[in-house]
Amino acid sequence: MINLTRLNQSSITLNAIYIERLEAIPDTVVTLTSGKKVHVLESIDEVTGKVTDYYREINILPRLQEPNLME
Repeated sequence: MINLTRLNQSSITLNAIYIERLEAIPDTVVTLTSGKKVHVLESIDEVTGKVTDYYREINILPRLQEPNLME
């Protein structure tokens, strides 16, 4: 789950797995797989970062490993 802020400053928690699309028109619009749209204050980059962190937290997206320079 990720925490975002609606345009009216209220908090909303979304399940990042159900995010289908992000748009900046000019506010950031999060479209869910259900078709529901949520306008938020965070930028697309911020939302993308939160989604990526969430995916890593639940082990859907593995962390990139540093190359082993000793090999």
